[in-house]
Amino acid sequence: MKIPFTIFNSKQAVYNSEKRRPKTFSKGRKRNHFILALAVGQAFYSLAQEQQPTDSLEGTKVVLDEVLVQAVRVTNETPVTYSNLKKEEIAPRNLGQDIPILMNYLPAVVTTSDAGAGVGYTSIRVRGSDATRVNVTINGIPYNDAESHGTFWVNMPDFASSTESLQLQRGVGTSTNGAGAFGASLNLLTDAVAEQAYAQISSSVGSFNTLRNNIKFSTGLLNDHVEISGRLSRITSDGYIDRASSKLESYFLQAAYKDGNTLLKALIFGGHEITYQSWNGIDGETLKTDRTYNSAGAYTDENGNERFYDKEEDNYRQDHAQLLWNQQLSPYWSTNVALHFTNGRGYFEQFREDDAFSDYGFAPLLVDGETLNTTDLVRRRWLDNAFYGTVFSANYSKDNLDIIAGGGWNSYQGAHFGEVIWARYASNSELRDRYYDNDSNKSDFNLYAKANYGLNEKWSLFGDLQYRRVGYSANGEDTGLVDDTFRFFNPKAGIVFDLNRNNNFYFSYAVANREPNRNDYESGNPKPERLNDFELGWRYVSPKFQLNANTYYMRYKDQLVLTGELNDVGAPLRANVGDSYRAGLELDANLLLSDSFRLSPNVALSTNKNVDFVFQRDGQLQNLGNTNIAYSPNVVLGNRLTYMPTENLQATFLTKYVGKQYMGNIDSEDSTLDAYTQSDLNVQYTIDFKSVLKSITLSALVNNVFDADIVSNGYFYTYDDDSTGSVVTYEGAGYYPQAGINFLLGATARF
Repeated sequence: MKIPFTIFNSKQAVYNSEKRRPKTFSKGRKRNHFILALAVGQAFYSLAQEQQPTDSLEGTKVVLDEVLVQAVRVTNETPVTYSNLKKEEIAPRNLGQDIPILMNYLPAVVTTSDAGAGVGYTSIRVRGSDATRVNVTINGIPYNDAESHGTFWVNMPDFASSTESLQLQRGVGTSTNGAGAFGASLNLLTDAVAEQAYAQISSSVGSFNTLRNNIKFSTGLLNDHVEISGRLSRITSDGYIDRASSKLESYFLQAAYKDGNTLLKALIFGGHEITYQSWNGIDGETLKTDRTYNSAGAYTDENGNERFYDKEEDNYRQDHAQLLWNQQLSPYWSTNVALHFTNGRGYFEQFREDDAFSDYGFAPLLVDGETLNTTDLVRRRWLDNAFYGTVFSANYSKDNLDIIAGGGWNSYQGAHFGEVIWARYASNSELRDRYYDNDSNKSDFNLYAKANYGLNEKWSLFGDLQYRRVGYSANGEDTGLVDDTFRFFNPKAGIVFDLNRNNNFYFSYAVANREPNRNDYESGNPKPERLNDFELGWRYVSPKFQLNANTYYMRYKDQLVLTGELNDVGAPLRANVGDSYRAGLELDANLLLSDSFRLSPNVALSTNKNVDFVFQRDGQLQNLGNTNIAYSPNVVLGNRLTYMPTENLQATFLTKYVGKQYMGNIDSEDSTLDAYTQSDLNVQYTIDFKSVLKSITLSALVNNVFDADIVSNGYFYTYDDDSTGSVVTYEGAGYYPQAGINFLLGATARF
């Protein structure tokens, strides 16, 4: 089948032959001549999808739902580096793995999975920045945990099945809601309003007893205005790592009302996860002899045998409610207002061997004339939190000027407490006693205004100003007494130059400031971070070739970088490092090799350095000079080769190369993760019917086709020993191996 790249017809645009630039029917917003080339490039992504009337620089139909994320997304009119991923591109590989794994082949992205197979706890890094530094929003509403800044996709399993599209902005990006972006911004748009009623059932099975089932439905538009849709999902997996099982359930329910000027959505969604812990990793020797070994839950019985506690689990439930309202006030003015509420509650349960009484407030116990100070026990460490607030924006668009002003106010209350639910010797404890009990509160308020202004047919300016106020208080034993207030001003500016119908250039400068997270306070009194981000880019599009190229320089002050160490609950620790920087070159392209073949490579080359890094070794401070920032590979390559001989058959071969990484900041060879290459094969075939059953889509995904030994994550630590009278620094490391060759097979029936 020939991949189409003809976009426009008489209903889509009229062409000004004098200036050789397309002019779209829009709300008076300037559209430049670059639209034709961009529309052609979008066809590369769309493959054989039917092209629809165009009303945006991406050259695709502007779905009414997309106005809900207009305030946080960017287009080629904006001097920001970004990638889009639509549900049609996600679908062939959406067989139960988490969203980070589905994003693995985007430029400058590195992903990992604790259980080793993409189900359960997964995470993402962009330009070497971990998930706590990637700002995530869902329909423009913050999703990062307010305290840890992390994004726990395991709390919303199978959320990809309710995602209409996502956009990954690399670097500072544009102003958005929630914690500041220090590596990237990721915003997701949930399912669009469906015009026609449908129902579908999806099932997939695979390696490690992985099973995913979901059902989706939509009423379509009732009376041309109202739609109700929903999804139920369940995923189970044993995991590649021993006992790293996952039992995941989720739901999504949406009611929508729309007419010509109004879109109103009410959503509730959430999930419940029970995941056997696998965050301990393994040491280097075990990696060589027993890659799947999991020390979580291990203890020694009275006969000296190693056994494992069967409930060493993470058990957490999270529910979200969103009310979204977009109103078109006039041809030039529109507004967005959203209210949101998130409730999370759950615990992780642990067996502890020979823990000290003093850690739990137990008094020493006299048994048979012997004083006992330790005991075996099972504990639960609880988190019960609420997050709520509002986000809002107003958009004015006329002629050469496009302005968006908005902001948000959000509040977080978190209760942290621990219980001992069983002890061999309970001393003076009572049922439901809490051995720690503390609260934390956080408020986050921001206002921003951003504008695009077209100076003439070739030049346009971009400006973005944000004020953010953050208040955080905590009283935990790990954090100490915290009562901090941060005030940040984050300006951004840029320029876009349209050379001709095929070439577009941009330059931007952005400032971002960011508060510490809860774990940072364990190391003392952390400072907020500051980032100056410079981006220079070029976009080229022709009928058979599309190229995005950009360079960047990100200069940090007091950057909180991962030390490679973990705290007692497996969370990574960070420390301020003074001056540091990231600089790189990123390329991604789409090339039509023939009517049926498409090649989509991407390249990310970078250098990531701590400047004049000081480290205490063997009792003495040493200046190590410029060292590599932890978890920042200098080379990340990706490629997709797609073969589509017919409209209903698609096969894609995907390859990812990640260069050598250091897990610490002192360039120790004991802290390295070796370079690795992963290759996946994905095939999808659709059978169409002319009956109640409309189609069946069969999908197959073979991960790590060449059965490579991949270790995508780990941790590094140092400790001092002064038992000999002089201080000696020792090093250690842990690793998280990923599964060898494994597969997932799926089928989706649509009615």
